[in-house]
Amino acid sequence: MVSRLQLFVLAAGLVLSACAKRPVTTGSASWYGPGFRGNPTASGERFRPARLTAAHRTLPFGTVLKVRHDGRVVRVVINDRGPYHGSRILDLSKGAARRLGMLKKGVADVELQVIGCRTARFDSRRACRHQDWRSLRP
Repeated sequence: MVSRLQLFVLAAGLVLSACAKRPVTTGSASWYGPGFRGNPTASGERFRPARLTAAHRTLPFGTVLKVRHDGRVVRVVINDRGPYHGSRILDLSKGAARRLGMLKKGVADVELQVIGCRTARFDSRRACRHQDWRSLRP
């Protein structure tokens, strides 16, 4: 039989592991948008440039990222694959790029941090799973 103390210790361990510091990575990001409006993304969603979404090569669909650039912060959801140009680590939707103030630049240095997972719009085969955070590294 499991004692209350054992349950408390188990619950405390789960809370502490969920609050563990998640790695931050830096690199260059670009944005894409108007020419792809309405096209299906790799996750199956329709692309809408105004939404706060992004494409990443390896992170699971539904992963929520905090993206920083020049003191501005935006949260985006991974729903596509890319970028396929050089050493860029992220392709942002036009809406996310606008919030970060990087529309005119086109490409900018950003800082990424995984902050969670949005699974409501994805089936179990595509839901993000974060047993570890190694896939954040480029």
